[in-house]
Amino acid sequence: MPAQWEHHRRCPESSNPMPHLVILYTPQLDSETDMPALCRKLADTMLSVKDENGVQVFPTAGTRVLAYPAAHHAVADGKADYAFAYFNVRMAKGRSAAVHKAMGDALAAAVREQLAPLLAKRPVGLTLQIDEGHEVFDAKLGNLHPMFGTG
Repeated sequence: MPAQWEHHRRCPESSNPMPHLVILYTPQLDSETDMPALCRKLADTMLSVKDENGVQVFPTAGTRVLAYPAAHHAVADGKADYAFAYFNVRMAKGRSAAVHKAMGDALAAAVREQLAPLLAKRPVGLTLQIDEGHEVFDAKLGNLHPMFGTG
């Protein structure tokens, strides 16, 4: 690892890579909420989740939050300017049901806290789902993982 990246090492990396959280949302939310701040809060929340032994669950280098406004959308009956955000966490298999629940509860609390001002002024549908799966192909091709001593 290059010496200039050594300061990025935050924790021992997990043997279970990822998670990635993707937010798909209606575009009016761009002007009504701070999406970069929401992404950062959710990434920090994922990095704070601990397993039953108090060990950080998710590897720092593998944690991602990506947000995309939907180019086209239809929400509910279309009779108002309804907003919606879909939060999907994808993680590798191998974590306990307790970790799944802790992760879901922590992310739900972070979303509620960050979006409280928005929810107070307009109807917004919010869905948070956590998927766990086995990849049939998984390649890490970038140079981020070596910064944290993995891959």
